[in-house]
Amino acid sequence: MIAFVSGPVAALAPDAAVVEVGGVGMAVQCTPNTLSGLRVGRQTRLATSLVVREDSLTLYGFADDDERQTFELLQTASGVGPRLAQAMLAVHAPDALRRAVSTGDEKALTAVPGIGKKGAQKLLLELKDRLGAPLGTAPAAGAQATASWREQLHEALIGLGYASREADDAVTAVTPQAEATEGVPQIGPLLKAALQTLNRTR
Repeated sequence: MIAFVSGPVAALAPDAAVVEVGGVGMAVQCTPNTLSGLRVGRQTRLATSLVVREDSLTLYGFADDDERQTFELLQTASGVGPRLAQAMLAVHAPDALRRAVSTGDEKALTAVPGIGKKGAQKLLLELKDRLGAPLGTAPAAGAQATASWREQLHEALIGLGYASREADDAVTAVTPQAEATEGVPQIGPLLKAALQTLNRTR
């Protein structure tokens, strides 16, 4: 298993980063939150989890070991694969997920794309004894994401190489889409929409 990758960031995309390790570019799937902290040319160290399938090898990257461990624990629940586990971490920090599960916060889980009411109820039952208690005093599930989606989106665009003014314009362009969303705005779809507006103006 590849526990982590360390090296300069060679490239960034909306859902992945390429990290140069010993002259080899390692493609790592990451959440928008993780990507927003990366910059092309700068050194990084990402905790990783390798998912092996018959037809693919996919490396998922995380800001720290807690995120990686949570990612792997989430997949012990039936019906949760790596993509859904990553989507859960894109919406909620590990501690926010632990808090949601420990308090039976069904609404927090349904804020994740792909999780409906029945799915959330099932996950709450299955994960209750697996994730453990919250470690710190993180904001309530979803609260931080709701308050800072603009900052996260802006930083992600800057990380992809856009100028601050271009990022500002793109955030403004997708604000109506974000405000029309029920619950927590999802950074992934907003980032794709923002990139589309930037591509049209170039």
